[in-house]
Amino acid sequence: MATTVSDSSDDATRYRTAQLGLTRLLVRDVRGLRRLILPSRLRESVPDWLTAMNAVIVQYARTSGSLAAEFYDAQREAAGMSGPFTVPLAEPPPEEQVTASLRWATKDLWPRDPDEATPAQLQPMDVRLEQAETKAEQVAQKLVADTGRGTVREAVRQDRQATAWARAAALGACAFCKLLASRGAVYAQDTADFRAHDGCHCGVIPVFKGQRFELSRQAREWERIYREYAEGHPGDQLRLFRRALAEYDSNPLPGSH
Repeated sequence: MATTVSDSSDDATRYRTAQLGLTRLLVRDVRGLRRLILPSRLRESVPDWLTAMNAVIVQYARTSGSLAAEFYDAQREAAGMSGPFTVPLAEPPPEEQVTASLRWATKDLWPRDPDEATPAQLQPMDVRLEQAETKAEQVAQKLVADTGRGTVREAVRQDRQATAWARAAALGACAFCKLLASRGAVYAQDTADFRAHDGCHCGVIPVFKGQRFELSRQAREWERIYREYAEGHPGDQLRLFRRALAEYDSNPLPGSH
């Protein structure tokens, strides 16, 4: 008899809480490093900030991977799977990726010709610093979370007892994430891609042999909203889904209120 697994299970909730706690600590440390950026000496100070940020992100990424491995082991045991299996920990993001992402986050700090600058680049330096910090926090969060998500997905790929994985979105997630999460366990064992944006808190739920994935109550609601208001409109589904969520979802989109 098939058992059910859901993105609202106790294990999934504990794992989500642990990853969110890790994010809070990460953001605290990222904000503490902002003092390294000296507006009067950007060329000299930004490289030092990049080095420090890379070290922090790698440290937290390793912890994210370890939390994901513990979660996978707990899910596997709860599913009653036999045979030994060691979860392969995903590697932290390479320095090149971290540096490129953070340079994007801070690109508006640098002096520009007023005739070529964007509105964001013409803001006062304190405003640009605040915006850069927000972007850097979101970049760091995604890179760290990707390591945890990658750990679970790679475990599903290698584990003969696993069959698929499902996406779990936070209640206040964006329309894009809610749409993908409402699909359930449609991501096969060898599906490698996990589409995530900066600041994305979506998680990965493994599904094992003999299990059936069951959408949580909120994900079923997102599925209903999609089918009722967006399905059947090729090329326009996401816009219509976003509009319907803003009006009918009990967990509103970020910035919708």
